Amino acid sequence: MEATETKLLQGVIDSAHTKIQFKVKHLMISNVLGSFKEFEGKATMVENDFSTTKVNVIIKTASLDTEAPDRDAHLKSPDFFDAEKYPEIVFEGNGMTQKDEDNYELKGNLTIKDITRPIVFAVEYGGIMNDPWGNKKAGFSVSGEINRKDWGMVWNAALEAGGVLVADKVKILCDVEFAIS
Repeated sequence: MEATETKLLQGVIDSAHTKIQFKVKHLMISNVLGSFKEFEGKATMVENDFSTTKVNVIIKTASLDTEAPDRDAHLKSPDFFDAEKYPEIVFEGNGMTQKDEDNYELKGNLTIKDITRPIVFAVEYGGIMNDPWGNKKAGFSVSGEINRKDWGMVWNAALEAGGVLVADKVKILCDVEFAIS
């Protein structure tokens, strides 16, 4: 029986090919989309076995962008992220569990406003490929959902017709490309 070679891969996020986004209901009828423009991250993984994958992502809170400057200022205020006091959001992932050929669960801890909570993200593995310049890249699509109140973001306004201005549930959507060494 032939032994398969275990190859340890080190990767850093390729920010030009990565998006970190969120989506939240507004007025209970539509969604507001936003993203973070400044982030960095690294991963250590074994090729063909992601069970021991380690991921560390640091997001600059003040880089939040919903394409509405007044809303962005409110989201960066103490009512939500308090970007001045808490300049970074940190995710520390620790191992992926394979669900089927290309789908995994990534468990880890998410820290927002110095509050750390466990989280599980769904991950779709896109594959590993060399770009035209010979650089190895690995692609992943990551999604999950959090309750913003779990991280101390409790501001809201009641609507006259019932309901609230901003939903508690926030969807997280990321497309991540790692440059592998």
